[in-house]
Amino acid sequence: MSQNFDNNSQLPSDKMSTAISRMAKPSSEFYSIFSKEEVIGIIHALEVKREIPLKYSYKGRGAKIWDDFYQKYVIPRWYRTSNVEIDLLNENFNYFNNSIQTGTKINIVDVGAGNSYPVKKFIQRLHKLEKVNKYIALDISEELLHVSQNNFKKWFPLIEFISSTIDIENNPVPITLFQNKTDIEIDNTAKIFFHLGVTIGNHQNRDEVFKNFRDSMGKNDCLVFTNEIGLNSTWDGKVRGGCKYHVEEIYGWVKNKIGIKSEDCELVRKYDLKTDSIIANIKLHHDYTINFNRMGIAKSIEISEGEEITIWRHHKFEIPQLLQELERSGLEFIQYSIDKYKSHIMVICKIASN
Repeated sequence: MSQNFDNNSQLPSDKMSTAISRMAKPSSEFYSIFSKEEVIGIIHALEVKREIPLKYSYKGRGAKIWDDFYQKYVIPRWYRTSNVEIDLLNENFNYFNNSIQTGTKINIVDVGAGNSYPVKKFIQRLHKLEKVNKYIALDISEELLHVSQNNFKKWFPLIEFISSTIDIENNPVPITLFQNKTDIEIDNTAKIFFHLGVTIGNHQNRDEVFKNFRDSMGKNDCLVFTNEIGLNSTWDGKVRGGCKYHVEEIYGWVKNKIGIKSEDCELVRKYDLKTDSIIANIKLHHDYTINFNRMGIAKSIEISEGEEITIWRHHKFEIPQLLQELERSGLEFIQYSIDKYKSHIMVICKIASN
C-alpha cells in the first residue's frame, strides 16, 4: 500500500486555470491520531476509491464516539432487553462448553474488541467453570483498547488481559501474542477468535479478513463472527441504528478532521450496487482540493463538485454467498444460528480440513 509522495507534487496547470478549488487541510489532530503509514493508506483510499475506510473512524475521539453510541443504543436496558451478540453467544454457549475438555482452558482472542461488552456474559459463564486461560483484546484503535482494558479489569481482575493494535484487514494476528511470559515457547492452548458486532460487513475486503483469520488459527481453534443477514438491495431507505446515529457522528468527525466545511457538503445514504452494500457518503457541493502536507508527505487530491466520499459501509450476507466466501478463504463452516428476529447470524467455523 505504501507510496512515495514527493514535495514537488502539484495540481495540473490546466485544472488550476479552469477552476479554483476550495482547499481542505487536515487538522493537526488528524496527524496526531494517525501514523504515517495510516495517512498514506487514507490518501490511497481517497485517490483510488473515493473512500475514507470506516476502520479509521475508531481512532482518537472516534473511540469515544463509538463507545457512547454502544452505551446508548446497544447495551440492554430496561426498555431494550435484548442484545443480538449476547443472545447468540448465550444460545451457543453449550457448544463451546462441551467442546472444551474437562480440566483444560481456552484463550479468547477478541478481534475488534471495542469496549469488550459483547463477550462479558460469555466469559463470565466460562470463568465460573474455570475454563478461561487469558483474554486477548485486539483493535485498530489504541483508545478503544484502553476502554476494553478498564472494563475487563473491573469485570475479571483474575483473568490475564493482553492487548495489541492490529488491522485485521491487512495482517494476521501476530504469533508472538501467544508466547508464554516466562519463555519464548508458543502457548498452544486452543483459541476462540471473536469478530462480533457487524464488523465483518463493514470491511472493504472481506476475503482478506477471512484469510488473515485463517492464517492466525491453529487446527484446534475456531472463529466466531456475527453479522446482519438479508438482501442489501431491498433496503427501504429508512436509516436506523448505526446507519443513523453512528454515521451522523462519523460525518461530523470526518468533516472536522479533514477540513471540509459543513455548508460545502451533505450526508447521503444509499444502496451501492458495485459493493452490494449500504453506504454513507459525503457529497461535495463544490470542487475541493484536500492538501496533505505533514510527516514528509506532500499530496493534493482533487475532488470535483458532485463527487462523493464513502465514510461508512455495511454489507448484509445471504447464507450461500457467505459460505462461498469462507470456502475461498480456507475456512470450513461448522454451524450457524439466527437470532429470534431473523435479522442477524452467528457463524462458527474452523480451518478447512483440505
